[in-house]
Order: sequence, then structure tokens, then C-alpha cells
Amino acid sequence: MKIIFHKIFEKQYKKFPDKIKRRIKERNILFEKDPYDPILNNHALNGKYTGYRSISITGNIRIIYKFLDKDAVLFSEIGTHSELYS
Repeated sequence: MKIIFHKIFEKQYKKFPDKIKRRIKERNILFEKDPYDPILNNHALNGKYTGYRSISITGNIRIIYKFLDKDAVLFSEIGTHSELYS
């Protein structure tokens, strides 16, 4: 599975401390192997994010993404639950 990072995602990612960045990288590796691994809590979104899905990085940090095709996804945003869904 190929992961493409949107410019917004890259900008948001830079703001996280190194400890969280390591967790993000670990989850990305897991996602590439199995996007529906239960650890990721992968689920569909509604409202302004209809057509997108979310995975959990930590208890409060999420990645919002969408499938581009069967072999590629676009990670569009990353942030805390309140930053993304408010």
C-alpha cells in the first residue's frame, strides 16, 4: 500500500514532538501491512469528512485519509480529535 502525504498533513506532522512522530511512523508501517488492524481503530467518517476514514495514532491523535485506488491512500490531515472534528 502506497501512502501519499498531503501538504497539509506534512505541515501538521512537523509540529509534533519526536516521541509522537515515532508512534506515527510505527502506525504507518502497521497501516501499510493491514489498514484494518484493530489497533488502528479504522473507521469511516461523516459530515465534512464524508468519503474519508480515520485511524488512531494515540488515544487522542488521529490521521484522516482516503483511498485513491486499491493500492494508494492519501493521508490528508493529522491532529487531535478536537482539532480535526471541531
